[in-house]
Amino acid sequence: MNINRLGLNTVSIKFSNLEEMAAAAAGAGFRTIECPLDQIRRELAKGMTPAQARAIINGHKISVSGGFNQNLVGLGTPAEIKQSQDEHVANAELIAQLGGSMMVVGTDYINWPAAKDVPNVIERMAEAAKAVADRIKPFNVTMAIEFNWGMVKTFLSVVEIAQRSGAANVGVLFDPAHFHCTPSKTEHITAETAKWIKHVHVDNMPMTPAETTDCNTARLLPGDPASAYNLVDLFGRFEKFGYKGNYAIEMFNDELWAMPPAAACQKMFAAMQTVFSQLP
Repeated sequence: MNINRLGLNTVSIKFSNLEEMAAAAAGAGFRTIECPLDQIRRELAKGMTPAQARAIINGHKISVSGGFNQNLVGLGTPAEIKQSQDEHVANAELIAQLGGSMMVVGTDYINWPAAKDVPNVIERMAEAAKAVADRIKPFNVTMAIEFNWGMVKTFLSVVEIAQRSGAANVGVLFDPAHFHCTPSKTEHITAETAKWIKHVHVDNMPMTPAETTDCNTARLLPGDPASAYNLVDLFGRFEKFGYKGNYAIEMFNDELWAMPPAAACQKMFAAMQTVFSQLP
């Protein structure tokens, strides 16, 4: 596996400032980072410009692959939908200024409505995705919609949203933790559906029932012997079907957050090697 495809989602480490974070990621061996945009905006609020933030990151010989911030509203009032779209466009512009090209989003904050109230949920979400996709196209940013972050729970449903949007810069964010906690199945990952995967988060999950497992706090590092998934097989399936994008480790782990960022990054990079050293 090309090391340039292996990244760190910086939500995984204790964040105090951009310089420390970039140095920790680069020192561990990561070549790309994916950023919660709130981390970047805290630095901008102190007077840093996006160009200066990018220079700090690039100065450590790493680059920004993308970022994330919020859910995509598709079922609210017209004013709520417009506000959501405007915020996503601002996020995409910031990602582009940092040198990134991938914006990860969730789906609407509400629960899935009854069919008698909203019979066309998928179509409404596809329309919302298309509206944002068209506006962020000039930034060369792709929107990767994450299933089971918000209202839409399954891999196949997000694939359908991407398909119906008709936008080339809309696709799916795949995360094993979210996959584990939904009715999605490995057989749903086919040559036809895998082509919609635009970005992948890396983690594993314990062999516990989906209904009782928190998709964030229960995450295990790649290589953990208690894991439910053989990530070499899972990600190898993506590669077999032509996936060429990045993989970014994303953990929500108190032990990692308590570590100095450099040590946490080293631990996560080593864990990733247990998987990606076995993939071509």
